[in-house]
Amino acid sequence: MNNFTCEFEKKLNYSFKDKKLLETALTHSSYCIGKTNKAVYNNERLEFLGDAFLDAIISEKLYAMLPEVEEGTLTKMRAKVVCEETLAACGASIDVGKFIRLGRGEEKSGGRGRESITADAVEAIIGAMFLDGGYDCVKTFVLSLFGHAVEEALSGKLHTDYKSEIQEKVQGSSHKSLIYKVTGTEGPDHNKIFYVDLMLGDEVIGKGSGKSKKEAERNAAKEALERSDEFVL
Repeated sequence: MNNFTCEFEKKLNYSFKDKKLLETALTHSSYCIGKTNKAVYNNERLEFLGDAFLDAIISEKLYAMLPEVEEGTLTKMRAKVVCEETLAACGASIDVGKFIRLGRGEEKSGGRGRESITADAVEAIIGAMFLDGGYDCVKTFVLSLFGHAVEEALSGKLHTDYKSEIQEKVQGSSHKSLIYKVTGTEGPDHNKIFYVDLMLGDEVIGKGSGKSKKEAERNAAKEALERSDEFVL
């Protein structure tokens, strides 16, 4: 563990017992090109774990703070807090992008400032912290990092979660299912653009593109909301 990464521990206000966990959490898949077992070296498995604990911690917080609020509203609020945009903003507040290990191609293409990469790294850090320090430790970290986002969600000031909004709109007026369909990709692995169609039954109601599937899906949902008066739910 080098001094550069130790500097990041100060921003986390946490010192890892297993330094390798933090190193892995900060390692993007592009950094591992050429390695035999990429899953061992990049942060994608930790991201998977962190996503689950982030959902659980924010759910517990909202449940405790809003005893009179029904499930649907709680779900909508949680979606706003744990969406990619909020994750990226929280990551930027502790300079996650500065410490991520990237491959040369990803570095040159601006990956250090990319929302999807920062958001994924935040989830990976949460996963790593859980493995290193346990649930109470990671809960303290998450509530500290996301506290402002929770307050913004409660006050209605947090940005719109387009996917949840279109889902709610459809559930209230249609028996058809929403499906996000990747229609294509463009560019090399380290700088790929995803294209997504949002389908309502057999009809395309929104199209989106982005540096990640999540971003493309969000943009497709946003377009669908903007065009909602053009199609029959």
